[in-house]
Amino acid sequence: MESTGPLIPEQRHQRVLQLLRRDGVLSTRALTDHLGVSHMTVRRDIATLEASGQVVSVQGGVRLAGTAGQVPPQERRQRAVLELPRKRAIAAAAAELVTDGMVVYLDAGTTCESVVAYLAGRRDLTVVTNDFYAVTALFDVPDIEVIHTGGAVDKESASSSGRLAAATLSAINLDLFFLSTGAWSVSRGVSAPTLDKVDLKRAAIASATTTVLLADSTKYGTASKFQVAPLDQLDLIITDTELPEDTAKRIEELGVEVRLTSPLSPN
Repeated sequence: MESTGPLIPEQRHQRVLQLLRRDGVLSTRALTDHLGVSHMTVRRDIATLEASGQVVSVQGGVRLAGTAGQVPPQERRQRAVLELPRKRAIAAAAAELVTDGMVVYLDAGTTCESVVAYLAGRRDLTVVTNDFYAVTALFDVPDIEVIHTGGAVDKESASSSGRLAAATLSAINLDLFFLSTGAWSVSRGVSAPTLDKVDLKRAAIASATTTVLLADSTKYGTASKFQVAPLDQLDLIITDTELPEDTAKRIEELGVEVRLTSPLSPN
């Protein structure tokens, strides 16, 4: 319930933290509306919370501090060792959607690459990807035709993107698109750091019957420079049980199914 009277500073600080746990990131304007106070009061509250290490100022607003508010590193070898139990659980749940005869697009990234390990036993499957590590992993999986998109090569992420890659997807009818991202939220949707990555992801969304976001909760509440799509353009989000329950409910109110997975330990 909203307060019926003015809040003291400590109450405002707790309310700001509560809202950020729900939304991940908020504009200063949104906070002035929520709290019913001036812009300067909100800025002072943010400064106090930032000084205590609980939030971080961003352009035009604020986000939670800590892992859930940090965009993961772009370099592939650094990202590959992050949040492995969450990635395995998400990948296993994603693979359950894949049936014989499908055409599936695996977006570049370590979470989507993890899906490959769970595809054994499928027949007449076609996997399209812009991820070189995924292609290599698929060499060992029988009965799967592999198509690489081509395009401009990004050595750091071991993937390709850009107009040439997007043109490849425009010629393929995808049943499933497993979308990856390092940044997502209700307010900012799915985002990416470069336009060439945005073009390819949007081409995949346009070509796919079903788009499924595979992203762990540590990436929630962050935003990169360019928006790929608002969350309501997705059909399903597979993430982990650390995503706050009220956040999952807000996403489902957009008409998007949310599946929460429990982290898997290494075999």
